[in-house]
Amino acid sequence: MNAIKKIWSREILDSRGIPTVECYCLLTDGRFATTSVPAGTSMGSHEALELRDKDEKRYHGEGVLKACENINTILGPALEGIDAIKQVEIDQKLINLDGTENKTKYGGNAILAISQVVCKAAATLQNKALYAWINELAVERGMQKGIRLPTPLLNMINGGLHGAGNLDFQEFWMIPATNKKFSEGLQMGVEIYQSIGDNLARRGAIHSVGHEGGYAPNLFTNADAFEVFVESVKATDYSLGRDVFLGLDIAANSFYKNGDYTIRDRSSALSDDQLLEYYKELINTYKLAILEDAFQEDAWDSWKKLYQELAGSALVVGDDLLVTNPKRLQKAIAEKACNGAVIKPNQIGTITETLQVVKMARDANWKIVTSHRSGETNDTFIADFAVGIASEYAKFGAPARGERVAKYNRLTAIELELG
Repeated sequence: MNAIKKIWSREILDSRGIPTVECYCLLTDGRFATTSVPAGTSMGSHEALELRDKDEKRYHGEGVLKACENINTILGPALEGIDAIKQVEIDQKLINLDGTENKTKYGGNAILAISQVVCKAAATLQNKALYAWINELAVERGMQKGIRLPTPLLNMINGGLHGAGNLDFQEFWMIPATNKKFSEGLQMGVEIYQSIGDNLARRGAIHSVGHEGGYAPNLFTNADAFEVFVESVKATDYSLGRDVFLGLDIAANSFYKNGDYTIRDRSSALSDDQLLEYYKELINTYKLAILEDAFQEDAWDSWKKLYQELAGSALVVGDDLLVTNPKRLQKAIAEKACNGAVIKPNQIGTITETLQVVKMARDANWKIVTSHRSGETNDTFIADFAVGIASEYAKFGAPARGERVAKYNRLTAIELELG
């Protein structure tokens, strides 16, 4: 047995300059691992709690010293002496120590940091690639053996809570055809991303980049963003509908208020049924392949109607609806609310629980979208995780900004390893 000798942590900054947790694990033979966890901006209300200090004198109350202290003084010491490869036992101990449904006692950020760093340490201990070890853990949970490189959902334009405030929809994706190698799809994404930048410059649509590296342009409507996107693809050697497809993370929670949805493309607020008709127009016009979070997180009837009407033409994906939570996923499966799940380990809190949710989605023949968060670090764990669970898709932001590119570069390295 090679046991955990010590686990400890410190506060670092994420890609938005907001504190997050970095965690370290030392094994009794001297092997060592480190990891850091991301944080969200657009968060579903049913997610595991990110424990924040709420001390307004530090980082506007966003510090994570309490979460780090929980690791250093309570959670870490409780795991000393346990075999590092016993991921399920370790995660269950963390869950039991916290004892709350949404990790509100010690913080989902503290618990995930430990779960993740132990997973890395165990892979190192066995001289295995991290994605291979994650696949073994997945097989232990009843999933099929086998890994795959996911198709990237590349975030080209940012709106909503991730943008500059003048587009309603949160992420406009470029999706390579699934018959492309990962590296080919990434190249296509980079070239189209640069084409969009040139297009915006010609239009005088002053742009910055959003939280996830996509352009946050000065446009008037969501339709304007689509037109820029389509024009920019036409300016490359790629064909829309053959080489490249479009997709959306709508994040409808962000523009839902008092029972209606307000978007710039319509002069008055829309009901759920009116918004559904608008989505059908978008799919017909732009041949959208994937639609994520089209309605607010508790509009179950609207989700069911969306799936009934669109499942044959687009993948209907839940994120805020599901929040990587087995209870919400089970309800969505039973009610036929969608057929794709965004998977984010920090929404649930441990690797074992995340794998449980993936297994449920797999059993329902759903597609898996493994995702980063808007507040990221240069850690590449999520890239290995996407490969290890054989995700169909991976959502790691734009092909820009170091914390996003690190994950894409990790996937290209895995592609080379796999030959």
